[in-house]
Amino acid sequence: MPNYEEPENPKDLDNVFQALADPTRRAVLARLTEGPATVSDLARPFEMALPSFLQHLKVLEESGLVTSKKEGRVRTCEAQFKRLSEAEEWIAHQRAVWEGRLDRLDAYLKTLQSTEKE
Repeated sequence: MPNYEEPENPKDLDNVFQALADPTRRAVLARLTEGPATVSDLARPFEMALPSFLQHLKVLEESGLVTSKKEGRVRTCEAQFKRLSEAEEWIAHQRAVWEGRLDRLDAYLKTLQSTEKE
């Protein structure tokens, strides 16, 4: 089972999963894998008003998945994948726990089957 430590603040993990729950925010993260982008470039593919799009960016920033900096009148966003790695670690830990449980159940069922045959 992989070594896993609960984040210092479990709410951080909650915020990451909340951010990832929306297809618009996942699309923004996918775009940011290519590198930093301006808010207007990120908003362009979506058919929504800029204030609505900014709410999505706010959720991403609050989750720690995105940071932004303003230079003059241009705000540029950049992905921060450390938080995503924490979510991946949690998922890997959960998978290991459940695979262990299912392996034990399988072994138990095989034991029952072999005793029934005898």
